[in-house]
Amino acid sequence: MSTQTLARARPATAATRWRRRAAGALAFAALIELLSRTELVDPQYLPPATEILGRAVTLMSDPAFHAHALTTLLSWGAGLGLATVIAIPLGLVLGSVPIIDAATRTVVEFLRPIPSVALIPLVSLMIGTGLQLRVTLVVYASLWPILYNTMYGLRGVDPLAKESLRSYGFGPPAVLMRVSLPSSAPFIATGFRLAAGVALILTVIIELLAGRGEGIGVFTFFASIAVPARMTDILATALWVGLFGVLVNAVLVAAERRAFRWHHARLGDAG
Repeated sequence: MSTQTLARARPATAATRWRRRAAGALAFAALIELLSRTELVDPQYLPPATEILGRAVTLMSDPAFHAHALTTLLSWGAGLGLATVIAIPLGLVLGSVPIIDAATRTVVEFLRPIPSVALIPLVSLMIGTGLQLRVTLVVYASLWPILYNTMYGLRGVDPLAKESLRSYGFGPPAVLMRVSLPSSAPFIATGFRLAAGVALILTVIIELLAGRGEGIGVFTFFASIAVPARMTDILATALWVGLFGVLVNAVLVAAERRAFRWHHARLGDAG
C-alpha cells in the first residue's frame, strides 16, 4: 500500500476535524456577507454576517437577553433531566422483560410519532402555560431517543456473558447491573446526546409558539413582530442557540470517548 493510500486511510485528528469545521463555518459566513452586501438577497431579510456577529457580541452584555437565555436553559435542563430519569429505568424494564415489552409495544409505537408541538393545546389546557408546559413537552420529546437506545443497547448484550454470570448463581438484578447495564451504557449515552439536541430545539420552538414571559423563543418572537422585523436580533439569537448546541454536543462526545474508550476502540474509532 502506498504512502498516499495510508495517509488517506488514517483517521483525521481532532484538531484537523475542528479546522475543517471552522473553515466550513467561515465559508458559510462569507457567503452570507457576499449575498447581503451585493443585495442578491435583500439585506432587510438577510443582514451581513458581520452585523449578525456584532449583534451577537453585544447581546452577551445585555441583561434582558441573559434572563431570556437562563429561562431557556432552565427549561432545557429540567426537561432533559426528567426525561433521562424516566427513560433509562423504563428502557431497562422494557429491554429486560419481554412480556412487558410485548404488552406495551403498541402504546409506545402509537405515542412515539406524535410531534410534541401538536400537544401544545392539550397540555396547555391541562397544566397551563409557562415553565410547566415547556418542561412537560421537552420531557415527552426527549424521552424517545434515550428509551430506544437503552432498549437497543440491552438487546445487543453478549448472551454468553449473561449466562456465565447466571451459572455462578447471580439472579436477574445482578446480571442487569453487572453485565447488561455496563454493556449498554455507550448506547444510553448516545441516546442522551441525541435527546439533548432534541430538547434544545423543542424548548425554543415551544417558546416561539406558546411561550410566556421570558425565553430565547419569546425574545425571537417579539423581534419578528416588530415593525420592521429585527432580523439582526433574530439571526444573532439563532447563532447563540446553534453555538450552544455545538458546544453541548462536543462536550458529550468528548465525555463518551473518555468514558467508553473501549467501546470506540472496538468500533475502530478510538480517536
